[in-house]
Amino acid sequence: MSKALIRYCLSKKGAVEDRPFGPEPLVVKVGGRMFALIAESAEACHFSLKCDPVIAENLREQHSAVRPGYHLNKKHWNTVVLDGSLPEEDVMAMIDHSYDLVVAKLPRSVREELAG
Repeated sequence: MSKALIRYCLSKKGAVEDRPFGPEPLVVKVGGRMFALIAESAEACHFSLKCDPVIAENLREQHSAVRPGYHLNKKHWNTVVLDGSLPEEDVMAMIDHSYDLVVAKLPRSVREELAG
């Protein structure tokens, strides 16, 4: 599932792959800002995604695979452990939400470029 979700992140308009911390983790950015951080280990794949604070709290309460952002602002980031407990569609919706939050904060000219 992780490879399909990485492809999904990179399919977003303006999304680019970056590795600012070395070979791992993979960072996906739009407009120079991160919307996904993907770390893979032997045990699991972890997707850290930006999230509205109220929604973030609700997701953490509902799903044991959704945790406060690992090494990120825990108010605005969740880390999703891909352990099979969440359907791929749910993770894709979280990716969409993260992307949309980041795009909304980009300068107007960048948003217009992405829309056009």
